[in-house]
Amino acid sequence: MSKDHGHSHSHSHSQGHGRTHWLDESTDAPLIHDYARRLSGFMEAMADGKIETQELKDQEARLVALMKKVEPELNDHLHEDVTHLLCELTAYNIMHTLHELLAARPKTKFRG
Repeated sequence: MSKDHGHSHSHSHSQGHGRTHWLDESTDAPLIHDYARRLSGFMEAMADGKIETQELKDQEARLVALMKKVEPELNDHLHEDVTHLLCELTAYNIMHTLHELLAARPKTKFRG
């Protein structure tokens, strides 16, 4: 995948200049999950330990707005790559969240 698709945007996660790194430079671990945790909407929604229907709708609206902004800027090849990336990221996030939830559960033995 080409690193430059003709657009250079500054991001709130950038350190001064350059791009927001998607992967940790030393471990190749994805960093997007960490960035998501720092989003103000996410932090506000998680503050009380539960996600209200309106908070979910607000997050969906932010997502849709960004998708509508970015999608028209992608050429067909890059669009396919980004679509695949978004699907893999979504799968990773679901798996990561379930893994954390299951790891946090108290360990109980079945007493049949």
